[in-house]
Amino acid sequence: MFTGIVEELGEVVSVEELTDASRFRLRGPLVTEGAKHGDSIAVNGVCLTVVETENGEFTADVMAETLKRSSLGALEKGSRVNLERPMALGGRLGGHLVQGHVDGTGTIAERTPGEHWEIVKIALPDGLARYVVEKGSITVDGVSLTVVEAGADYFTISLIPTTLDLTTLGIKQVGDPVNLEVDVLAKYVERLLGHDGAGAAR
Repeated sequence: MFTGIVEELGEVVSVEELTDASRFRLRGPLVTEGAKHGDSIAVNGVCLTVVETENGEFTADVMAETLKRSSLGALEKGSRVNLERPMALGGRLGGHLVQGHVDGTGTIAERTPGEHWEIVKIALPDGLARYVVEKGSITVDGVSLTVVEAGADYFTISLIPTTLDLTTLGIKQVGDPVNLEVDVLAKYVERLLGHDGAGAAR
């Protein structure tokens, strides 16, 4: 479980293409401190399992399903990534409860700079708009954010200088894909109310 508060801006060291998978080596001295085989680290909001660590770098195998459902397949050597370790029980919950299970990929549609912040509009993939509400929480590339406006097929977020400086959201361009994870509580409520995921009651 994560909070969506990015701890470190890491970098892809190498990508090895395997059969139905890819092996990533990533640099992140902070998040690898004390990490060991089997631990979890969120990479752009995707929960990955550490295979090995060495000299501030870690290796993770990414299966085909993850590559299909997220934007990790577009990463290459030198790509910057948002990194976060799992939350510690008893620690502060700075963002919101994040599983690291990507629900889909959106696309940056617009960027509107302001004097002290930047408004970013993100186009939603089919099926996710119903989980996005004004003032609600959403995770974009692993960053816990508050929705400013929730449209029929898009939402907007307001990024403060800290977020722009310390995460990949400061360097993403219009047209770039981003990983999205909606609030899991909304999905549980929908299921418990007996809806089929398309808005119709069963």
